[in-house]
Amino acid sequence: MAYDTLILEREGAVGIITLNRPPVHPFNYPAIDNLGKAFTELENDKSIRTVIITGSGEKAFSAGFDIASFTDPMSVWMPRYGHIVYNRIERSAKPVVAAINGFALGGGLELALACHFRVMVDEPKAVLGLPEINLGIIPGWGGTQRLPRLIGRTRALEIALMGRRIGAKEAYDWGLINKVSKTGEVLQDAKEYAMALSKRAPLALKAILNAVVLGQDTNMSAGIEIELAGSQIVSSSKDAMEGMTAFMQKREAKFIGE
Repeated sequence: MAYDTLILEREGAVGIITLNRPPVHPFNYPAIDNLGKAFTELENDKSIRTVIITGSGEKAFSAGFDIASFTDPMSVWMPRYGHIVYNRIERSAKPVVAAINGFALGGGLELALACHFRVMVDEPKAVLGLPEINLGIIPGWGGTQRLPRLIGRTRALEIALMGRRIGAKEAYDWGLINKVSKTGEVLQDAKEYAMALSKRAPLALKAILNAVVLGQDTNMSAGIEIELAGSQIVSSSKDAMEGMTAFMQKREAKFIGE
């Protein structure tokens, strides 16, 4: 399927979604709709085991909500639709890596927060922030919920209430990103994460992601039950047998997702 606001590619078991509304890839209704449909396409593709989301060029990952589209009648659906798409990314059975190639602000940062891993280029203009407070509005696509869970309430409030922007090194120190990349290397670094993940057992990946993501929304006892359910599913799988056999035979396991 062809998309107007993004580029969808496949490299082996890795699916790559490149946001493409230059120069800063803001989200209007068609753009968020394209993202949702492209992600669904990759989720339904059994050959794809991991997904990368990035922006085209070197300026921006995404500037977030397109203010210019505010008068579009379809924009009334944007708050709910954004939540639906981002929640699906966060709860995906396939690990998602954000390759933050430039600044990620507002809904752009919120998209990165919904991903499971974040790799970010270390450039002066590459910053993360939630500037909505400066417009008299609030982060509307999960920023008030995901950011505190990742970096703690105090630092999250500093970003959300003060409109503060942080670079890659500070984001790494705060635990917001997984890796700081050099100029021109962010996509390759993201691919290394994705390729390593694509070799892991798909059923176990799904069970771990499910336990971690859903477990954060409940208490310890309920989280343990989610973990136990996942453990019961994978323990009798072909992948579990393959993993144990490969370990005993001192070879690399070949998982098939069954």
